[in-house]
Amino acid sequence: MTWMIIRLILSLGFVALILLYAARLAKKRGLGQGSNLIEVVARQRMGRSSTVNVIRIADVVLVVGATEEQVTLLAELDSEAVDAAQRERTPMRLATAPDSHDDSPTLVARSTSGALAGSVLDRDGWGNLVHQLRERTVRRS
Repeated sequence: MTWMIIRLILSLGFVALILLYAARLAKKRGLGQGSNLIEVVARQRMGRSSTVNVIRIADVVLVVGATEEQVTLLAELDSEAVDAAQRERTPMRLATAPDSHDDSPTLVARSTSGALAGSVLDRDGWGNLVHQLRERTVRRS
């Protein structure tokens, strides 16, 4: 029984060493790291298996339709117009101001940018949804 536990620990250690070596090798070769050249600006689901994506490649902004079978270029946009639209569309989030003494909520602008922006894993998107549901279900006297 003791010998089986020792073999298990040694086997797990061996697998961990192999994974560390593979991660170091991948990092050295630049695998798994995105180049900052391509950025997904926005993503919108249109159906069960189709999306419209706004992608920035260097200074070029492309609108691309994607399904499971193919990717289609829909349009090319002006980069300055996309930047202006992003600045306008900073989501407003309800939060309590840290220096206020009353419990009345105040609006705080919070931008969502990054890899998760607009996806199901976007924390601000779920927060806004929960806030809207609370606002609709709260009884006011």
